[in-house]
Amino acid sequence: MQTKQIYPQTDETHLISFIVTYYNQPARMLKECLDSILALSLSEEEREIIVVDDGSSLTPVDELLSYRDHIIFVRQPNLGVSEARNTGIRISTGKYLQFIDGDDYLLRSPYEHCLDIMRYGDPEIVLFDMTEDPDEESEYVAEGPIEGNAFMLKHNLRGTACGYLFRRSILSSLRFTKGITYGEDEEFTSQIILRATCLYYTTAKAYYYRQHAASVVHRKEMKDKIARLDDNLTVICHLNQMADTMPKADREALSRRVAQLSMDYIYNVIMLTKSPQHLEKSVQRLSEEGLFPLPDKHFTVKYDVFRKLIKTKQGRRLLCFLLPKLP
Repeated sequence: MQTKQIYPQTDETHLISFIVTYYNQPARMLKECLDSILALSLSEEEREIIVVDDGSSLTPVDELLSYRDHIIFVRQPNLGVSEARNTGIRISTGKYLQFIDGDDYLLRSPYEHCLDIMRYGDPEIVLFDMTEDPDEESEYVAEGPIEGNAFMLKHNLRGTACGYLFRRSILSSLRFTKGITYGEDEEFTSQIILRATCLYYTTAKAYYYRQHAASVVHRKEMKDKIARLDDNLTVICHLNQMADTMPKADREALSRRVAQLSMDYIYNVIMLTKSPQHLEKSVQRLSEEGLFPLPDKHFTVKYDVFRKLIKTKQGRRLLCFLLPKLP
């Protein structure tokens, strides 16, 4: 098993670097993840697998001896998933990068479809779907090439950074923001998609996302819920500030994304706190940042209905009562 010092890397010596972040998950899940990568139609020369152990209380290294010829293993102090991914970026050498959480894995057939798009279309980004059912079958319908801002202007994004394969060269200095535990993907994903001039989107469900109680988004303590909401708002405000300085096409696309995230933020305030008082305080914070009322734009039917209801105090009380009762 290789280990590496962390240093700036510019040479592309592999086709794809898979950056696998790991923290205190069962080792068997990490093995499933690695097996799913090794099963792909990529030669040893084409692929690079970097496992970043973000300071787990018990390192999985002894469980990975059979993978020692195929992976680079890096262990660092617990700094969070953002810094773990940044570590992977720094030592990667692939032309393309793919993030994978250590408890998830790639689905071979649909991901091979993504590899075909990468090989023959030479895009900057290949967006694909995710699934919570590894046995789910789906048709592969691809769209592209399209510029990133045009795609963002017409589609709701899936914020996770694991939902796309992207060319390393479009990163430039972009990295995940240190210190954000919840919502770090939203900030990164929005920016990298705006950089793309050649993007493909496929309906292939190529990534298995494993839902489990240990996930940070499922923590039930109120302090964790408030931390999640505060991080979400920080990301939204940052993206909104960035939009003000962008060219028109990028600004319009990012403003749509900010409006969608603002709607999601309000929805999460209702669902996580179930408190009309907390909802009013959150709306006030959005208003102070110029993010409320939500823009009077026709993005989706759901957005239209939500925007009209949330605009009034009576409507907010109604949503606060009804939404937690829905399935």
